[in-house]
Amino acid sequence: MMLVVVDGPVGDGPTGDDVESWVKEMDDRGIRVFGNRVVSPSEATTVRVRSGDVLLTDGPFAETKEQMAGFDIIECESMDQAVEIAAEHPAARHGRIEVRPFWEGQA
Repeated sequence: MMLVVVDGPVGDGPTGDDVESWVKEMDDRGIRVFGNRVVSPSEATTVRVRSGDVLLTDGPFAETKEQMAGFDIIECESMDQAVEIAAEHPAARHGRIEVRPFWEGQA
């Protein structure tokens, strides 16, 4: 999974055309399984359970300049290939892409 993180507001990322051409290329190559942008952190709800009580907080969990802008699920032969794919994402030039394999342990 690729977690797309930008510095500053979510809307300040690359132009839609940059991302759309990356998405099209990855889809055409059969690498991208699914992905999407997420709404602004101001529209988030943080959920916590403490002593059996559900506590809701408007907004993101942490106050930070870094914001999750979206995600992509990719299928790669190796972590090296996943890193190469992540480096091609337009947000890697001004933000960061966190690449994490899915948990393969028992549920």
